[in-house]
Amino acid sequence: MAISFSSCHRSWRFLRPSSVVPRNRCRRLSVRCLMGSDNGKAVEGPALIWFKRDLRLDDHPGLVLAASRHPVVVPIYVFDPRFLRGYGDDILELLLFSLHDLRKALRDQGSDLLLAFGDASDEIMKVANQVKATHIFSEEEVEYNFRTVSSLVKSSLSSALFSWGRLEFSTWEAPLYDIKSFRELPTSYRKFQKLKIPINAPVSPPVLPPLQIELLGADLPTLDNLKDYLRSTGSLLNESWTSIKGKPASYVLSRGKVGRGLKESIPEAGIGSFSDTKATAKGKSEPSVFLSRKSNVVRGGTDVFLNGFAAYLRYLEGTARGDWQELHEKLRYTESRVGASFGALFGAALSLGIVSRRRVHYEALKYEKERNGGFLSPFGYSIFTVSAAVDAAESIEWYWLLAMKSQLYEEGRHPIRIWRWNGHLIQYTAVGTEGPAVLMVHGFGAFSEHYRDNISGIANDGNRVWAITLLGFGRSEKPNVRYSELLWAELVRDFIVDVIGEPVHIVGNSIGGYFIALVAGLWPELANTVVLLNTAGSVIPGYSSPLLMEETRPSWLTWIGSRLLLAYLKLNAESILKKFYPINPTRVDEPLLQEMLRASEDPGVLIVMEGIFNFNLGIPLNYLLSSFGGKALIIQGTKDPLPNALKRLSMIREHCKGVAIKELHAGHCPHDEQPKLVNSIIIEWINKAAAVSSS
Repeated sequence: MAISFSSCHRSWRFLRPSSVVPRNRCRRLSVRCLMGSDNGKAVEGPALIWFKRDLRLDDHPGLVLAASRHPVVVPIYVFDPRFLRGYGDDILELLLFSLHDLRKALRDQGSDLLLAFGDASDEIMKVANQVKATHIFSEEEVEYNFRTVSSLVKSSLSSALFSWGRLEFSTWEAPLYDIKSFRELPTSYRKFQKLKIPINAPVSPPVLPPLQIELLGADLPTLDNLKDYLRSTGSLLNESWTSIKGKPASYVLSRGKVGRGLKESIPEAGIGSFSDTKATAKGKSEPSVFLSRKSNVVRGGTDVFLNGFAAYLRYLEGTARGDWQELHEKLRYTESRVGASFGALFGAALSLGIVSRRRVHYEALKYEKERNGGFLSPFGYSIFTVSAAVDAAESIEWYWLLAMKSQLYEEGRHPIRIWRWNGHLIQYTAVGTEGPAVLMVHGFGAFSEHYRDNISGIANDGNRVWAITLLGFGRSEKPNVRYSELLWAELVRDFIVDVIGEPVHIVGNSIGGYFIALVAGLWPELANTVVLLNTAGSVIPGYSSPLLMEETRPSWLTWIGSRLLLAYLKLNAESILKKFYPINPTRVDEPLLQEMLRASEDPGVLIVMEGIFNFNLGIPLNYLLSSFGGKALIIQGTKDPLPNALKRLSMIREHCKGVAIKELHAGHCPHDEQPKLVNSIIIEWINKAAAVSSS
């Protein structure tokens, strides 16, 4: 049978106002599909390929399976606002570059990419009905918002009645390792490495069955068109919140403009902004592989990425190519520590699935073999770029595996959700459906479940509670980046903006207390109140002008010191923790201790330790709390074994005016040592704040 339908009214129908995207042209998609039987052999009906974070033809198992089983394959991408919320301009632009490349690659095979705007369930249902699809192929997701939307689409399709039969929803994955069972997957990286699981090779792009298509236009939207669309759906953050995300912590501090009502403009800064003076090699004729001359982000699509990656691997080789010279220049600029340049240049594109992790792994090892006569040395790689790429691919894969297991098999007391921040997977939990918003931030070496007896306890009293596992801790990703107190403050800031979406009561323990003090002081609009539990930080009377330390490459002392510190902490973890719980040491139980030890073996943990070793807590608490100007509560365990804890409390009482203080008979982690008491204090504090705001 032959099916024809016009895609112009369907693709743009959800855009409001109608002028958001140009509608001067449309396309007609004419599909001839076979159903029934061929010489007595059953033939599958049309299949839909739903692209999300898999914007490629190369190494795409779902596409390979669809092409091998179905005479008609209809690729579709839906601009669903729920997917795009929180994307900055640089990622939206990268998305558009990638979709343009993907559509061109499909057209080169006689296929095409169908674009739709609106609710993914509605749009996919329409296309399924129009082509009489029997299957839809979709990548298995780990991020909470992607899994939620995918589940809604699957539910909608499974409950629908189709005259031609049932529509099967199939998910696929492209794991680097040949994992047989997620349930049996060890969560210890050391145990995982001992299994020596075989590596999966990437699969080549399939030959797609041709579609009969007449193209009369319907180009991709421009960046401005897409932003107008998101704004019209209410999915683009309002200007005040966008402005908050657009103010890096270092920028706010460098101007001494801390506090409410900051309105001045700031320079444009995308992911890894790049100075004009360090940009392009003169006289280059090849197109740049970057989003812009100022950006360090390698743009889509797959061919552009692989060209840039080839240049990256061959950094030590001379080249006359202008595009490769430009990449080498930016590699040097972003190599803030050994191997950090890979994530800075290619991380954003990897997070959109423009190239798979196993393609990166394969190409890096292939080049290493070319350099070594076909062999891989057991003593390491011959060039740091190969090591950076292989380490990044394996590390990203490990945290994807942990995240996937947490989604398939619930562990712990609270459901785990995954959020992607700057391309990295962050674990968090959320409990409660109504009431004030509360965010809980853990301390050094801990994770969200350190609030195991606080999350539900506070939520059950009529609050909505989030607890986050910070980048570099627990089962959140530990990428090769420069860790600092400002980076973690920006992470908490973006979590409040992108995930919670409203001002919150922020609770932080130890170094987490200092992070939330930074957030409240630098971006006061985000915090209703702050609660500091045995917080880190200092008090400096008369402090008025923050000084920023210039970032430098880690020294050899940092390298050695971080490794010695980690070894000491692992050997003495139980005894150290029990000192922090002097009143109730039985709270240092097996789950708490084993998860801390498990995380200490994760890939990237030594990089995190280097950041910890170089911590700079020079901006004092009295300055930050004064800049915040809101209500603050200090909960202090008086038996804290850390030096100067009580002296700090005395200084806070003297120099932090208007701060409420509660002293408890507890150690460094009063929330976990005396959870019921701390819960009651926090609940009373939130209720009083709500009463004041409503009066």
